[in-house]
Amino acid sequence: MTDSTPEKFNPLHIIATAVATVVVTVFTLGHYGYLHFAKPEDALLLAEFTMLKTIPGEDYRASLKPAEQNAQCIDGIVVLFDNKQKGLSGVLVDDKKRAVRCL
Repeated sequence: MTDSTPEKFNPLHIIATAVATVVVTVFTLGHYGYLHFAKPEDALLLAEFTMLKTIPGEDYRASLKPAEQNAQCIDGIVVLFDNKQKGLSGVLVDDKKRAVRCL
């Protein structure tokens, strides 16, 4: 004689499967380098800059070799692009982390 009573639906199996799927997916993406969790030390300094103040009648000296960064004015803020590492860019800020504006 066969038992014809239907099995009860157990939502714990579906929840456990969903949680396990998310955990395995996150682990796999992290293992292959597709996940990156940003840390404060990731905001590295692209380069150090010093402003040379120009005084009328006085000469200033600067190297003829150009810097490894290019600057553009984007939405009124100076954005630097690195020539050596393509895709690396940043916003020019002062020592108080305020963005340098441009016209």
